[in-house]
Amino acid sequence: MAKEDLDLQKVSKFGKKIGGILNGAAAALMISVGHKVELFDTMAGLGESSISKIAEKAKLDERYVREWLSAMTTAGIVEYDTNRDLYLLPPEHAAMLTRSAGPRNQSLYMQYIPLLAKVEDQIVDHFRNGGGVPYSEYTTFHQIMAEASAARFDTLLVDTILPLVPNIIPQLDDGILVADVGCGSGHAVNVMGSAFPNSSFIGIDFSTEAVNVALTEAEAMSLTNVDFYQQDAAEIETSEKFDFITTFDAVHDQARPREMVASIFKVLKPGGYWLCADLCASSHLGENLDHPIGTFGYTVSCMHCMSVSLAYGGEGLGAMWGAQQAREIFTNAGFLVDEVARVDGDAGNNYYICKKPNL
Repeated sequence: MAKEDLDLQKVSKFGKKIGGILNGAAAALMISVGHKVELFDTMAGLGESSISKIAEKAKLDERYVREWLSAMTTAGIVEYDTNRDLYLLPPEHAAMLTRSAGPRNQSLYMQYIPLLAKVEDQIVDHFRNGGGVPYSEYTTFHQIMAEASAARFDTLLVDTILPLVPNIIPQLDDGILVADVGCGSGHAVNVMGSAFPNSSFIGIDFSTEAVNVALTEAEAMSLTNVDFYQQDAAEIETSEKFDFITTFDAVHDQARPREMVASIFKVLKPGGYWLCADLCASSHLGENLDHPIGTFGYTVSCMHCMSVSLAYGGEGLGAMWGAQQAREIFTNAGFLVDEVARVDGDAGNNYYICKKPNL
């Protein structure tokens, strides 16, 4: 295309957009760093402060803190008083960037950017040759997921999420058998086990590493009513055993998601509920164009969720599989999808309340 055929206003507008994307990616990396070295937590309690004071309180190298603050200031995250050379993390920003923010702490999710970047060369190769990247290559995945899960489950699981299921709290108080399928590092299981000592909980996950982390945490919490097993969720070898089953952000990662859902249906008692949380999205790209984290969702899917499924010969469902496809898979397995709920404090997920019909 000849240069004179271009709409130069569109070129200029798009150039600014690309620059914004580059700056945003850089800011995400620096936010991840700030989270890991606890700079946001430090600044939240300081008010306006000098570089030296921030570095001293955080016990960090002052030169690195200076450069980090410059990046955060130009990103509009930290405020800077040019006359007094002082920096401030506004409380409204701290409310979304510090550990005390709980599930609203967005700095947790910035850690996915450097994690995904580690496998970029492998993803490029799989673009050309097919296949996928196995879980073992994502060296900090379970650590990041565990931290994000703790922020959500510690605050929301017992008092907000579980009560979405009809009459489940009295049953848990009385004592029932519960499974969390695709439990990852098991924090949800351990939180439930601590809250409901009369019930028994079993966590099931494909990853031996994740199961070992879960067992270690359960031991540290002195829990005697929880256990964890390494097993393919599509091949659970029992029948109509569990009174209640949960799955949190796990179906879309599976090599065989349809078989997983069918397996969950098989092991759940008639009349029992399956509570499934998964990313809030449509199955149709055209309906996700204004999705607040659509680009992030598709990127994580391409760089992790879809790829790990393909690595094990799976269908590569992907993180943005969407509500329509979820309903189809769940109902085809035999479930009645009673409700699709949303939870304040967990804007990213749909909560599917699925019931196995009585005989």
